[in-house]
Formats: sequence, C-alpha cells, structure tokens
Amino acid sequence: MKFSEIVGQNHLKNHLINSVQNGRIPHAQLFIGPEGSGTLAMALAYAQYIICNNKGNDNDGGSAACNLKFDHLQHPDLHFVFPVATNDDVKSNPVSDDFMSKWIDFLKNSKYPSVNDWYETIGIQKKQGNISVHEAASILKKLSLKSFEGGYKVMIIWMAEKMNTESANKLLKLLEEPTDKTVFILIAEDEKAILQTILSRCQVLHFNALSEQEIIQGLIDKEACDEVDAYSIAKQSQGNYNKALKLRYNVTDEYPFDEWFVNWVRAAFRANKNARVVTDLVKWSDEISVIGREKQKLFLTHCMELFRQALLLNYSTPNLVYIQPKVENFKLENFAPFVNENNILDIFQELEDAIYHIERNGNAKVILTDLSIKLTRLIHRK
Repeated sequence: MKFSEIVGQNHLKNHLINSVQNGRIPHAQLFIGPEGSGTLAMALAYAQYIICNNKGNDNDGGSAACNLKFDHLQHPDLHFVFPVATNDDVKSNPVSDDFMSKWIDFLKNSKYPSVNDWYETIGIQKKQGNISVHEAASILKKLSLKSFEGGYKVMIIWMAEKMNTESANKLLKLLEEPTDKTVFILIAEDEKAILQTILSRCQVLHFNALSEQEIIQGLIDKEACDEVDAYSIAKQSQGNYNKALKLRYNVTDEYPFDEWFVNWVRAAFRANKNARVVTDLVKWSDEISVIGREKQKLFLTHCMELFRQALLLNYSTPNLVYIQPKVENFKLENFAPFVNENNILDIFQELEDAIYHIERNGNAKVILTDLSIKLTRLIHRK
C-alpha cells in the first residue's frame, strides 16, 4: 500500500514518514477516525514503510522482495487482529487466525472497509464481533517469536474498541513493555470505548472525515469517475470514502432502510390520534429487531440523517440536502414541517440512546418499541 494511494490525510502521511526517517517510531500508536477516513489504509502503508526499510516519501526505495510481499498482504512480520464471532465454520473460541484467508481477500477488495462489511463477509451480521481474551493469548504467542526478516514486527489491531476488558488487560503489559522492534497500531472509530489504560499507553493520531474536495479528487484520480458524478457522490458520502466507493459502483444495501423509515414515521404520526395504530409500531419493531444489531445501529444512524435533512428543508436550505428517500408517495419536503427546533434535539437523543442500548445487548424489540412510542409524541411537538 503506497501513501500516494491514500485519499487525503496528507499531514498525517508526512508526520508518519518523518517519524520513521528520524528514527522515532513509537512502539504503540492509536489511529482514531470515522469509517472511511483511511485509518486502516494508513496503517498498512505505515507498516510497509517500517518493515521494508523504505526511504522516499512513498513506499519505495527499500527491499523489493519485502514490498512484493506487502502487495499480496502476505508478509510474515505483519500481523492482524480484528473482531470475530462464531459462525457456521468456527463453533467456539474464535480468533483472527481462523478467518485470516477471508480477511486478506477482504482487504484486497477495499482498504476502506466498515465493520459491518466485515461481519457480512464472515457471516456474523446478526452478531456483534469482539476481540476476546483468546485473541490476546494468540498475540502474546506471535510477538514472542523473532521477526522473520530480522527487523520490525507490526501488529495491526483493527476496531480496537471491540476488545473486551479481559483481553485489553492482558495486552497492557505488552503495550507497556513490548518486545524489541515491535510496533502496535491500534485502529478505532470510537475513542470513548477504548479503556483509559490502553489510551495512556498509545500515541494517539486523530483522522478527520475526508473533505468533499478530497473525495472528489480521489474518485477522479483513482476510480476514473466523471467530475459531475464525483461531486454528487462526495455530497452524499459525508466524508466517508467507503460510502463513496459503494455509491460509485452501485453497491446497494440489501435492507430497505428508506422504506422502513417512511413506514415508521407514518405510523408514529397516525398513532398520536389513534391508539390502535400502536400495534403497527409494535409490528415495525418486531421486523427491525431480527436483522442483527450492527444493521439496527446503521439503520438508526440513517434515520438520524434523514431527520437532519428534513430539518434543513424546514429551514429553507435545500442546497444542503442530498438525500431523498425513494419511497412511493413520500416527499421529504412534506415531512419537513414536523421536524423543528423544538423536537430535533430530543429526537436525536432518543435515537442515540437506542443505539447505545442496542450496542450493549439490550432487548432490541423493547428498545425499538419504546423509541417508537416516544416518537409519536415528539413528531407532533410544534
């Protein structure tokens, strides 16, 4: 992975390259950034720069054989850890090594993946993956061995916030006193979900969401995208290059998020004056509760964005609106008057609370039903 292949984040590229050139390589770094900001792509490029002793401002000038191994993501001194769970093939105590061949193929397809993309790849989309204590034992074993080429070993831990407490505590000593020439690169989206003891042992680098112009340029230069299409995609992707790539290649979600949203707000609107419609909200909650927690969180995040777009329309800023639900007889303009300054903050708070409780294994049916009943009151607030 070359630094030049990474979209944007030029100041971070320069910082990482300079740190290697000046011989100041931290033994543990934490890359924090939202989905699609390039944290994993940057970690791959940085690991290659270190292990292959590359010299220039891109991944070149070092060992040709080493760089070739990285091109195939098969270098023996590059190690990966990522969230997993049991599936049809792995019945108990899953660790990253059980899924490594799928992980390599997954990375070859995209260096900007989402955790939900990964869960779907290994067939655990209705579960929440984690990095368990069994994984910690595997990490300790791997890093106790000498490096294959006598240089650095790099351990990339993707979605480090998925480490459970037991696993994190087992890694603390290794992060504090790593073996010689061992570099940890932890990658996370939610800094608050990382244990403070882990944070305190890492040098933290923050990745911002990509700007519209960076996404436009990336799509034009790297994906041969037409300039007009690139502009439209950049507007919709909200700084997320993974989303931009899906829009570019028409990769659609298998679930009808827009339709679910419209059915939900219509039922919530009617239920305020007709208690019998509450049964429709309960049925809606039943339908959403079976799709898996990661998809539920994605759907509720999508709802938040649709409410935000409706608010922008209500306050006469249509030039900032880029989403229009593709549902028959539904126009966001007609819905917009019901989203205003008196209810938007409470709607957002209820959606955030629902996401929080779903993430912590609350009963999805109860959480969604409660959310729906609250929406029936909020949506009518003048």
